[in-house]
Amino acid sequence: MSRQTNRGTESKKMVAFKMYLGITPGITNWSPAGDEFSLILENNPLVDFVELPDNHSSLIYSNLLCGVLRGALEMVQMAVEAKFVQDTLKGDGVTEIRMRFIRRIEDNLPAGEE
Repeated sequence: MSRQTNRGTESKKMVAFKMYLGITPGITNWSPAGDEFSLILENNPLVDFVELPDNHSSLIYSNLLCGVLRGALEMVQMAVEAKFVQDTLKGDGVTEIRMRFIRRIEDNLPAGEE
């Protein structure tokens, strides 16, 4: 997928974030190949009322967002990898999710079905 095509879906992602989470993430740190970028969330609504106990400090509570992003993009035939780089729940200044495009998913219909 070209950087141009990937950036074309940028506005759709912004609308979805605003619609479902009430936030608009920043999109930065594009890779030279244009297949990787970072989503920056200044305010993560999932951490507003959460405190991690000391014995669960390695828990990535907001990792739910990565699964939602992967699932939503699979619904539009895009395989992606999403992982947390920074998390405000762990003391970082912002929440950063790194997204990497893997491939377009082709529809494989069983023989005889159209």
